[in-house]
Amino acid sequence: MAVTIKQIAEACNISRGTVDRVLNNRGKVKPETEKLIKETAKRLGYVPNPAGKALAAQKKNHVIGILLISEGNRFFDEVIAGIERAEQEIKSYGVGILLRTMRGYQIERQLDLIDEMKDQIHFLILNPMNDERIAKKIDELTEEGIEVLTINTDIEDSKRISHIGCNYQRSGETAAGLLGLITGGVSKIGIATGTPMLSGHNQRISGFYTICKEKYPDMEIVDIIETNDDDTCAYENAKEMLSKYTDMTALYIVAAGTVGVCKAVKEAGLVDKITIIASDLIPETRELIEEGIIKATICQQPFTQGYKAVHMAFQYLVSNITPMKELNIIKNEIKILENMN
Repeated sequence: MAVTIKQIAEACNISRGTVDRVLNNRGKVKPETEKLIKETAKRLGYVPNPAGKALAAQKKNHVIGILLISEGNRFFDEVIAGIERAEQEIKSYGVGILLRTMRGYQIERQLDLIDEMKDQIHFLILNPMNDERIAKKIDELTEEGIEVLTINTDIEDSKRISHIGCNYQRSGETAAGLLGLITGGVSKIGIATGTPMLSGHNQRISGFYTICKEKYPDMEIVDIIETNDDDTCAYENAKEMLSKYTDMTALYIVAAGTVGVCKAVKEAGLVDKITIIASDLIPETRELIEEGIIKATICQQPFTQGYKAVHMAFQYLVSNITPMKELNIIKNEIKILENMN
């Protein structure tokens, strides 16, 4: 027979209410009492009743908040598609989704949106800028009982419960390795990053630089521009970089802005001179690979990121299951013309 909360309470000589609070992570209990209850539950073989927890969740009407820096960035279309698929699967449990999006990298805007959402949600999935003010806000939410899971890009020194995304360092290393193979290890490289405010973009550059230094010393990085994940900005900055460095032979596009960078390359008549390695696979990037303008792109499974993030939040709210891993890393994929379909 299944072990009940009543049996655990009797074994510990503690009230059922206190046992219930400990086993369901509700309310404050003295550390020594919490330890006794958990040890007794384990000794007796207590197993939570998922059906009961699901019924309880239906009565609570939990809401998962999601905040993405996604407006104007086609990459996030697939992230949102994953979120929407997961939303359909959990709605019968009484768990809803509150999705908010923003454009660009204004820290105050992200802070304001978090404040607007926090009274309406029980868990937050956040695509954060790497800034101490955002980290502090995450810590505040945690203290108020709202756990935060970061998605796609992570943040330093915060109390977020877990992270789901790709290994950006490895992504940059892979891009450098591919470029080395294609160019024979000799090239003058321009880098088009999104923004230094996202740790993932910085990690890709770090990984790229590491492989160039250690394995391909004749692959020289001559300039780095920012696209702000915007094609117009990417076009203008890439155009200026190409006119300044006329001996450039390769480009590594770290984030969004691919269309704008490639437009500048085409207008300059440099398609046959410059080898381009990109990141992610939006429809426009697929077309540029088919045209032969981009040689390869490093992808990170955005649908899976959105889908799994929602299910991790759902498991936490309904069954009090904390993500098993602090870092949930999605495998990078190399896409070239021959394996896109």
